[in-house]
Order: sequence, then C-alpha cells, then structure tokens
Amino acid sequence: MEMRPFGKLIPVDVAVRRVLAAARPVAVQEEVPLTESLGRASAETYRASVSVPRFARATWDGYAFRSASSVGATTHQPARFRVVGEVFADRGFARRLRTDEAVAIAAGGRLPPGADTMVIFEEVEKSGQEVSVPRFVRVGERIAARGADFRRGQVLVRRGDALDPATVGALGAAGRTHVRVFARPVVSLLPNGNELVVPGKPLRGDQIYETNNLTLGAIIHANGGISLPHPPLPDDPDQIEVAVREALARSDLVLLTGGSSVGEHDYAPEVLPRVGRVLFHGIAVRPGKPTIAAESRGRLVIGMPGHPTSSLSNSFWLLSPLLRRLGHLVGPGWTEGTCRLARAGDHPSRDLSVVLPLSVADGWGYPVYHGSHAVTGLRGVNAFAMIPPGSRTPRRGQRVAVHLLPEPIGTVPGSIHRG
Repeated sequence: MEMRPFGKLIPVDVAVRRVLAAARPVAVQEEVPLTESLGRASAETYRASVSVPRFARATWDGYAFRSASSVGATTHQPARFRVVGEVFADRGFARRLRTDEAVAIAAGGRLPPGADTMVIFEEVEKSGQEVSVPRFVRVGERIAARGADFRRGQVLVRRGDALDPATVGALGAAGRTHVRVFARPVVSLLPNGNELVVPGKPLRGDQIYETNNLTLGAIIHANGGISLPHPPLPDDPDQIEVAVREALARSDLVLLTGGSSVGEHDYAPEVLPRVGRVLFHGIAVRPGKPTIAAESRGRLVIGMPGHPTSSLSNSFWLLSPLLRRLGHLVGPGWTEGTCRLARAGDHPSRDLSVVLPLSVADGWGYPVYHGSHAVTGLRGVNAFAMIPPGSRTPRRGQRVAVHLLPEPIGTVPGSIHRG
C-alpha cells in the first residue's frame, strides 16, 4: 500500500484564519415573514415607522391620577381621590382628570389626560367610589412614557444583525410583517469511499452505512445553512472531480468527507489542486489532522476525514465558524467558559493540538471520547477544550478553558463557570 507524506502541518488557529479569510459570505437576499426570520441575518437596516408606546400607558393594574395631588400623603393622612371611570387596554378615558380624581386603569391602558402617575391596586384602600393613597407618588411611577421602548426613526436592526426573538418582536411592534434577510448558505456534502452505502439499502460484503451526511448535515442546519447530501462517491479521482465541480456550481461550500489523508486511495489531495487553490493540507490537530482545503472562484472545498468522530470534531472548531461567516452571523458558534475536569484527559501531543470533547454539568467537565472511528464517539458532548501542543496531561480537578456548544449541537443540561 503506497503512502504519500503530508506537507507541513499548520496550527489550528492558522487553518481557521485561512478558511475564514477565503470565505465569501452569501450575497443573495430574500424576503421572509417575521414568523420565519428567527436566527437569520438581516440584509437591511430597519428603522421604526412609529413610536412604541404610541402614548403614555400603565405598566401595572391600578389607579391613575395627578402626582401633585399626593404631595404630603402618609398612612395616617392619605391623599383621597374619587374614582370617576375605568381604562382598559382597548378603551381610554375621554376627558381631563381633575386634581381630586382618579381612574382605575389596566396594564397597557392609555394614561388619561391630566394624569401623570399611578399606584397599583394593592397599595390603596378603596371605600365605595373613593381610594386612599398612603404616600407621595412621583411623576411617572408605573408609567411607560411615549417612545419609552423606541421612537419613530430609531434603528431597530442593522444590516448583518442576527434576528433574535426580541428584535423580531420589535419589528412587529413597529408594524412590519416581513423582513429582508441573507439567504442561508448552501453546503454540498460529498462522502467518498467504496465501502459506503446510503442508510436504508442492504449491506453486502464489507460495506458500511455512510453517516457523515447526517452528522455534518445536522451541524450545517444548526448553524443556519442548508445541506445538499450526495450519495457516496467511489474511490475514483475522475468521478470525485466531476462531483466537486458540479457541487461548486450549485452551492456556497463543498464538504468532501473521506479520502483526505495520505493513503493510496485518498484522492482529495490529488483532485482539489485541479479545481482550485489549495489553502493547506494537514492541520496539527488530533483528531482531524488529514484535512485539506481549497478555494475556487470565491467558494471553498474542504476535504474532511472520513472517520465520523474526526469529521464531527472538526466541525466544532472549523466548520461552525465558517458556516456562520458564510451566513453573515456573528461569532464562532460557541461561548467561552471554564470548568474543572472530573477525570484526567487524554495524553497530549508534543506536536499537535488535541481536541478534548467534554460533557459539562454543574461546573465539571467529563471527557467523552471513544476513538475517531466511533460513530458514537461524541455522544453527550456539549463543550470542548483545545489542549495546546506540548502541554502536560490535564489532571482531575484542573480548571481548563472550554468552548461551550449551543443547543442543539450540545444538548447535555448543566451549568458552566464563566470566565
């Protein structure tokens, strides 16, 4: 069996910088209903067409009146008001209140003319049509002033901002029903290997079911992309090249899994230089060393290891940031934190960074790894640590910096110590 040596391995941070620098964010835009916009990146800057609230309104249920009429009020000498009406969220009070008058008002109700403050029901005593207020109530208490949320013309979302639930609500409160967003990045998945079979078909001889389409497809979806799975490709460089070129024509990113190493039947290092400029071949990391990347007319092809855990591990620190860059989403796809190791980690390497997958709960990190070949090797992982080359073996109880994976990528419940 003929083997071809790797070139010079590049550090993890260099690999990430190179693919992000070569990534061309999606330019296509589309208009979607607000109900379908969550998590998308806004393609326009939107300003409020109205002020919210449009008028001063109550934030609690209670009584509205003039603040000046409560000056000097105490529990022994309360200010007294005659209740002259009711205000609901959909029905106001027409005339101006006099100094000794109050109205019962529901949360969201429009403040009557002449009123400038309110108290909640629990603070007053009511006797017939009169209420007693036992303290001075300052102007504006329990009141949302006109434009307190946002004013007409105020920027609600800027181009490139991710639409979170509060922003979606703000756009709706300003009267919008649709929003223009950047299209989701389309990612073609090309598994490679003579032994691979699409799940659901019968297995023969030494065949196995292909799973990288499923695991990487889930990562793509979780990071806002659309996956285009392809049936397994045979170990044939010409067929691989044709499939890669066709995938480049219909997608923003191509992921070729399998065939990226240095073995006799590993053809990605032969094919990718034909279709584009090679950014690197080989990353100083374990697992995931046999990774290759190329750029072709502004689009990327990344050859990932065929072993399921190696491929999935790479997706945490390399693929997620890339997908988010393509989709105009800010951040790498994880949050920073620390945890204590519940048991010692794997032996580090003198020359390679080591990805330490973890299940973090209650501030403790439990190493999870069953080998790069195992489909279940990363089950239960919700964080990972990147152990630098030349480090000592992580000890039990040692505090380590970790990257916490969001749901649904990381799904184990637990807390994490920040900082």
